[in-house]
Amino acid sequence: ESPLSNYYSFMFQRNKGFIALRDWVAIESDSSNVLKRPDLHRMMEMAAQKLRLMGGTVELVDIGEQELPDGQTLALPKVVTAQFGNDPNKHTVCVYGHVDVQPAKLEDGWATDPYNLTDINGNLYGRGASDNKAPVLAWIHAVEAYQALNMELPVNVKFVIEGMEETGSNGLDAMILAQRDTFFSDVDYIIISDCGWLSRRPALTYGTRGNCYFYAEVEGPKQDLHSGVYGGTVIEPMTDLVGILGDPSGKILIPGIREAVAPLSDEEWRMYQDIQFDIDNYKNKIGVNELMYSNKVDLLAHMWRYPTVSIHGIEGAFSDPGTKTVIPAKVTAKFSIRQVPNMDPAMVKKQVTDYLHSVFAKRKSPNKLKVTMVIGAKPWLADTQHPLYDAGKAAVKRVFDMDPDLIREGGTIPIARTFQDVTGKSIIMMPIGGFDDGLHSQNEKMSRYNYIEGTKLFVAYLNEVSQIKHTSV
Repeated sequence: ESPLSNYYSFMFQRNKGFIALRDWVAIESDSSNVLKRPDLHRMMEMAAQKLRLMGGTVELVDIGEQELPDGQTLALPKVVTAQFGNDPNKHTVCVYGHVDVQPAKLEDGWATDPYNLTDINGNLYGRGASDNKAPVLAWIHAVEAYQALNMELPVNVKFVIEGMEETGSNGLDAMILAQRDTFFSDVDYIIISDCGWLSRRPALTYGTRGNCYFYAEVEGPKQDLHSGVYGGTVIEPMTDLVGILGDPSGKILIPGIREAVAPLSDEEWRMYQDIQFDIDNYKNKIGVNELMYSNKVDLLAHMWRYPTVSIHGIEGAFSDPGTKTVIPAKVTAKFSIRQVPNMDPAMVKKQVTDYLHSVFAKRKSPNKLKVTMVIGAKPWLADTQHPLYDAGKAAVKRVFDMDPDLIREGGTIPIARTFQDVTGKSIIMMPIGGFDDGLHSQNEKMSRYNYIEGTKLFVAYLNEVSQIKHTSV
């Protein structure tokens, strides 16, 4: 039996779900702003208290301190863990989520106060509404639904909720490793809902790209120079830097990178064919007339399962409004390469470093080049034939009366790979965010429809997971 039929009246006709989301969005839990750290601590305490009041076994796990660039240290927000049920005869699922957010200000171009949840035409606008506060609350509401209807949870449910995801999940990897043989020892499956649908069709996510982020620094004169006085006499660091960054086609020129990519199988090609994706809508959403690829399969493949290089900016260059006739003495390019199976970040680091130094050497420049990799996050890929995905398909069919799209994410969710490598457990990503939620952007929102139906999906999913045969674990 599933409590779906009674769920709507329990949670949403009484507006409990929306009140909870409004209270959570009101906290400016911006993990990138050290001045907001007290708000972040309060957010973690609020999440812990919510789970305590539901009768969960809750801990606030101290994960240490963060060292700031100026050498000072700041306490990291504690990680909230909770447990509901410990029946050894049932499967145990662990739900991961985060309650920190990206920065947001009204003057950035928001139509409403980003920290005051605002309902406009069935959309709930607020920073963190979709990424990731509503999905975390939806999982909590799913447990509450069983409780409120006096129904036993079909599986044991554990939560891991962190507060530093948007800035790299400082301290979380170490905590997972430390609790591998305690908190995670009886976990069968891990569920992540920190992603979104690709279209109006519900989706299950089975892969993410990784990310290798680099700095390439070219240093020349001992100080910035006047281009009128010194232009034409010195070999300019900026010219060297632009010269080694490659051609404007966007193709990766580094030997060995494309050769390492797992080939596109016929089965994958067929999966991409079946996915609901409108290229014209996609172009309109981002405001461009032309894309790098004109057909759906090529576009999705290059978004999800092929590596890409992006140049993000140049530090040290003059970027303020107005004019300044300066020759910068030192400039640093920031660029990243998205990782896919079977690429290895350690190998990519060597390939990028060797390639840039070889190109730079050909310039015979007196300037100095220094290449540093500051992030090396691996990709994650799940087996879509796993019973977890069968359960996901069944839950989507039950709630939405349609089959889900099986999709990958172009972005990086490093914690998925950490969970996989450290715990050895099977993982599924089950998004409820809409394709147009505007994560990290102005006017982020979660629709009422996705919040309500997404919560029902989680209720149904717990029921489906409980029926997975123990022999198939």
